[in-house]
Order: sequence, then structure tokens, then C-alpha cells
Amino acid sequence: DVVCSILDAGSGVEEAEFNWDEYLEDTGATAAPHGSFKHVDTSLQNGFAPGMKLEVAVKSDHNTYWVATIITTCGQLLLLRYDGYGEDRKADFWCDIMTADLHPVGWCEQNKKILKVPEGIKDKISDQEEFLRQTLTGACSAPANLLEGLHRGKNPLDLIAPGSRLECQNSQDSLEAWIVKVVENIGGRLKLCYEGLVDYDQSDQWMFYLDPFLHQMGWATQQGYDLQPPAAVRSLKSEAEWQDILTKVKEEEEGSSVPTDLFKDKPVTGVHSFTASMKLEAVDPVAPFVLSPATVVKVFNEKYFLVEIDDLRPECTTSRSYVCHVNSTGIFPVQWSLKNGLHLSPPPGYPGQDFDWADYLKQCGAEAAPQSCFPLLTSNHGFKENMKLEAVNPVDPGEICIATVTKVKESYLWLQLEGSKKPVPECIVSVESMNIFPVGWCETNGYHLKPPRRAIGTSSVLFVITSSQGGDGKILSSRTVHERLKNQELNSTDSGKRLVCWVKKVGEFYISMEIKIEVAEKLQLDSNPLEWSVADVVRFLKSTDCAPLARIFLDQEIDGQALLLLTLPTVQECMDLKLGPAIKLCHHIERVKLAFYQQFAN
Repeated sequence: DVVCSILDAGSGVEEAEFNWDEYLEDTGATAAPHGSFKHVDTSLQNGFAPGMKLEVAVKSDHNTYWVATIITTCGQLLLLRYDGYGEDRKADFWCDIMTADLHPVGWCEQNKKILKVPEGIKDKISDQEEFLRQTLTGACSAPANLLEGLHRGKNPLDLIAPGSRLECQNSQDSLEAWIVKVVENIGGRLKLCYEGLVDYDQSDQWMFYLDPFLHQMGWATQQGYDLQPPAAVRSLKSEAEWQDILTKVKEEEEGSSVPTDLFKDKPVTGVHSFTASMKLEAVDPVAPFVLSPATVVKVFNEKYFLVEIDDLRPECTTSRSYVCHVNSTGIFPVQWSLKNGLHLSPPPGYPGQDFDWADYLKQCGAEAAPQSCFPLLTSNHGFKENMKLEAVNPVDPGEICIATVTKVKESYLWLQLEGSKKPVPECIVSVESMNIFPVGWCETNGYHLKPPRRAIGTSSVLFVITSSQGGDGKILSSRTVHERLKNQELNSTDSGKRLVCWVKKVGEFYISMEIKIEVAEKLQLDSNPLEWSVADVVRFLKSTDCAPLARIFLDQEIDGQALLLLTLPTVQECMDLKLGPAIKLCHHIERVKLAFYQQFAN
């Protein structure tokens, strides 16, 4: 067994700092254009927009005010022009939201302050009351909550603080919603927990604040929808307990709700024309790896309907269904995959591998949803193959990985994620997905980006191995392998070997730790590991408790020769493993080395 059991699998080597510029240069790739991520652009806006009007103190007479229009914004600075100057820019002036005397339209009337035409345009305005009536008709006032009180000058996103409350529509029933509490706000990407289940981590979810299923407090009541917890968690508390939670939330609502202005940029949900039993093609949002036949199983109202991924197995008792609206991504007309040269996965239980829509519709006695039901798809979005970006791992939504665009079809991208804890198939996402971000987004928002695993081929692995053992980096012959192994064995006992691993870098130095790996049980080999192919190495690893690591050996093409030369420092360096798993792996490598030395070295 491995000595040093105090070192658990969680203790690890400090990760090298990832640098996007260096990575793009090394890979010869380009970053997806920042302008292609509309939800990120929206999140960066300060809440003030060109054309908005406000009431501003007149410079020459601070006791009077006049209406001004926002020309442009820059952070917390606004470029303003008094109404009446028309297109004349000579009197434009900058002011700081935090320090200037700025107010929403109507503030002067409410506070008995004087509205008076500035001297520079006095001659142009003969009737002040008539001018104000005309200039303010249909005008949009700057948000009052960003001009007054504690929120003054704050980025709107900062108003969604931990502890804030929102309402989240049920993913299985759009006519229901429940309260969620903000745990974290990462650049508008919110970690949420259901109200009443703060200590129940399994219910946590991540959503971007502009998600069409996320709303301000009071939304469900306004829409006439039920406010109750989702069926999946309802049984965790009694009906009386849920009602107590709701009562408490309503008492605290004023201090924890998010300003409604924050949701003004959310897209409006339109009217759909789907009917129950219509067939379509869909990507399961929980596992967006394949295109599948699907069915509209329920229509809630003119805005929402329920889509279910088809499954023909008679024993299947669970369904994969989710609420959609007219602009939902991941739903397509029948034959969309065929027209775009894409594979459509037959439903589980479908007889045969060659899926045919005409036969299937006949078999089901169903009709295909007409093309007119679906939103128009565009190719004018800026994404191209081989571009890099940052994307949420659908298997572990708390993880954001480096992603490469491997395919582009109309408004959809196929992404290969790098560096995820577990290998993930290519993901299918819309260009409008709020789970993709431009290069550098994680760093800007102080969130951890999973760095890519180093792709190292056989020659690279052997170069590191031989160099680390004092070699010249050349591929070794069988004889050299024997010599190196004999030298290794000089410092080991029959049953164990001391290895030095580099545990942590402190300044310019590494703290080293000596670990003794005991090989208690002898291994009897049927073939010489020196002659093992990559497949043989993978087969051996799969027979051990390190089977999950076999994929790394396959990807890095480590054959028997390379395996025999692996040491703990090399495993740590080449495979990006934490110390616990690295020690575990080296235990099996030492077993192979000992068996090789005893059975084949002579």
C-alpha cells in the first residue's frame, strides 16, 4: 500500500498560471470576437444609455435645473447636452454620476425646484412650458435608482448582491415559479439556491441574470402563475413549512428584491404556434451532445410548451423534458440535421440504426412541426471554426473551461472543452447561449478557468522522462531502458522505493517531500512490458483502481517503454495530476517495474 496516507487525493501541486495570450500564440488560434457575446455586452452597460433624459443643475446658477440628454457614457461618466442645443455640440459637458447634481425627470416638480433655460439657449426658447412638453413627450428618463440613494453610480449588476432574491420559473411547468436566493454573482452569472433549501447543495444552479426564466420578485403573481417549489424538492419540507418560508420572504422582500430596471434588457417572450404531439429535432439542454427526435408533449399557453426527448423503450419510466418558448435555442424543424449533414441519434429503443423521419412519423401517427414555428437562424454572428472562447461545462455547471469551436452550422456551434475534470463530448450550443463567454471573461471576473491539459505525445513524454533522469532527451533503446531501471533499483529495496516529489513552489524554491511507495503484492506479468503497445498499457491500467487515468495514457500515447521510465515527479509534471492520484498511479507503475526487473531484465 502507499505510505503517507495523510496525503489525500485532494492535496495537489500548485497549478501553473494560465495565460490566454501565450496560449493563443502557441496554438495559432484566434479568440472569438467580444461583440459576438451579446449577453456579456449587455451586462457591461452602466444602466444609462444615449437618448435618456435627466434634470441637471445649471452651471451658471446652481439653484436652477434644466433637462439634458445623455450623448454617450464611459464608466461612471456621462456626456450630456442641454435640451435646446439641437445638434450643436459646443456646449456638451462631462459629469460624474457620483458627484454631479443629477436627477430623474420629474424630480424638480416633486421637490419644488426651479427648471430654468440656461443662458446659452435663452434666445432659442420663447415658451419654456411648451418646449418642455414637446421635449419630454415619449422621452425615457434615466433610472431613478441609479441616481439616488445607496445605488447611486453603481453598476446595475452590483445590485444583484448575495442574499438578493429572484423568482425562477419551473423547468418542467412554466406556470409555476419559486423564489431563489443569490449565493454568488460572477459578472452576471448567478449561483442560485431555492429559498428554504440554502443548506441543500444539490439544488444549487447557475443562471445568467438575463435568462428568460429568471424574474424579479412578484412576477409570478403578476402573471397569475403559482408560486410554489418545484416538484423535485417539494417533498423535502411539509406544506406548512413552505408556507412559513413564503410568509417570511414577503416580510423581508423590500430589502432583498432586485430593482425591476435591471430586467428591462431581457428579451420579450413572444407567442408560439406549436400544438401537442408535433415532432421536431432537439438538443437536450442538460446533456447537449447529440441531436435527437423530440415531441411537444404539452402546451401550457400561448407562450410556453413542453418538449420531451423521444425514448421508445417500454421499460423507460423517466422522461427528459423541459419547458420551451418561441425563441428557445436547441429546437429545430424535422430534417434540419439532414440538411446540415449532421447525425441524428435515433431514439433509444428504435429498431435499427438508420433513422428515417418519414417512417418514424408514420409509425407514431404524428406530424412534423412546420418550419414557421421556429425562429429564423442566422450565420451572421462572427464565430468561426478553431476560434477559442470560455464555456460552461454542462456536466458540471460550476466549471468554466477553455473551448474550441470545431464546427459551425447556422446559429449553432460545436465546442470541444479542454481541461474539464472528466472528459466531455463535444457540446452543441447556440451563438446566443448565455453559457459561453469571450476570452478573458473569467480572469476579469475573478473566476477560475480550467486550464487545458498539456497534450504530450510519446516523444515529448520520453524527452521529459530522459531529461529528468540526466539523459539527453533522445528516445531510449531497450538496453538504455535496462540500464536506467537498474540504476533506479540500486536505491530501492525489494519491496519499496523512496521517491522525491515536488509538493509546492514557495518563491523560487520547491518544498520536497520524500515518499516511500511500498509494493506489497508481487505482480506476475505474461509479457515483457518493454514491448507493450499503448493499448497494452491502457489494458493494464484498466485492470487496476487507476482505470479512470487510462484515457490520459491513451491520449499521450504512453507505451511500455515510456511507462517503465515514469517517476513520481514526471507523472506530476506531464499528467497534471494532484499528489494523491499521482502516488496511487506510481504504486502500480512500481509493481510493473519490479516485475519487469525480476522476470525480464536479465
